[in-house]
Amino acid sequence: MYIIIGASSFIGVHTVEEFLKQGCEVLVTGRNNKFRSYYENRNVCYKKLDLVRKEDFEELPRHGVEGVILLAGLLPANAQVNLDEDENAADYFNINTIGTINVLEYCRKNKIKRVISTSSYADVRKSWTADRALTEEEPRGGLYTGDHAIYVMSKNAACDVMEYYNQQHGMKNACFRLPPVYGVGSHGSLFINGTYVKSGLQIFMDKAAVGEDITVFGNKDLSRDVVYVKDVAHAFYLAMQSEKTSGLYNMTSGRGVTLQEQAEVIADLFALSPDKKSRVVYKPEILNSTPSYLFSMEKSKRDFGFVPEYADFKVMMRDYKKDIDAGKYKELFHY
Repeated sequence: MYIIIGASSFIGVHTVEEFLKQGCEVLVTGRNNKFRSYYENRNVCYKKLDLVRKEDFEELPRHGVEGVILLAGLLPANAQVNLDEDENAADYFNINTIGTINVLEYCRKNKIKRVISTSSYADVRKSWTADRALTEEEPRGGLYTGDHAIYVMSKNAACDVMEYYNQQHGMKNACFRLPPVYGVGSHGSLFINGTYVKSGLQIFMDKAAVGEDITVFGNKDLSRDVVYVKDVAHAFYLAMQSEKTSGLYNMTSGRGVTLQEQAEVIADLFALSPDKKSRVVYKPEILNSTPSYLFSMEKSKRDFGFVPEYADFKVMMRDYKKDIDAGKYKELFHY
C-alpha cells in the first residue's frame, strides 16, 4: 500500500490515478470532504488529515505501507496574504516544515522507509539561465523578497530534514524540484501576493478559445522548462519502485519552450476554427519579470528510469486540451 497525503490537490488527484492505473493499493488523505465521495466511489480509502495535527497520524495504518507521497502544503498560489500588509512566514514553516517532520516521524515509528515530497525550482533562482541545464548539485540561491521567498525557505528546510532522516535513520526519502506544472486542475487562477489572478497560461488559452489576440510581453525568446502533471505522477510511481531513489531530483521536461512557441501552439490547438485562430502579437517594451531557466533530467533517468513522455510542448498541450474537452475532474476543480 502507498499513502498519498494531499490527494485533494491538483497533482495529488493525477498521482492517485497513476498509482491505480499501475495496480497499486492506495490510501489517500486530504482536508476537503468534497473529495471523500470521489475517492470512495473508486474504492479508495480516504482519511481526513491535517499535517500539523500529530493526532491525525494515529488514524493511518501501522503495517503494510511501502511508501508515502507528500503533496499537502501551503503554497503562495493558495495563500490569501498581501505581504505589504501582513506576514505568514510562520504558517509556511508550521505546515511545510513541521508538517513534513510529522510525516517523517509517522514513517520512522512504523518502519516506512520512503517519503517523496516536492520542493521549488526557485531555490536556485539566482542561477536560472537557458545557457546550461542546472543539475541537482547547483548551489542554492533563492530570493529574500516576494511572496515565494519564505515558501522556498520552508521547502528547503523540509528537504534538509528529509535528508537528515536518510542519514540518521536509514530512510530513502526524496524531493522532486518542480517548476510550473501544467495539466487539468485548479491552477488556472492563483494568488500573487494576495491578489487572485489568472495564470499566464490560462490567459493564453482563454484568448485562443474566442479568437482574440494573444499578447506576448517582453522577450519572446525567453525559455521556460515546464512539466506536465501526468509525467510528474508517473515519476512518483517509478521513484517508489527503485532502490536507488534518494535525495533531490529535478522534475521538469528537461527542455525549454519559448514564450513565442507557447503562444503559437496554444493559438493553434485551442482555436474554435481555422478561420478564428488568434494572432500572436508582441510588446517587447513591457518587460517580463521571469528569466529563462533549464534543468537537467539525467539523475532521475539514471536512478529510476524516468523519461518525460510529454516533454514536447505541443504534445503536452494537445493532451491537456483533450482532458479539458472531456471534462476530466470537472466535478473536483473549476476550470
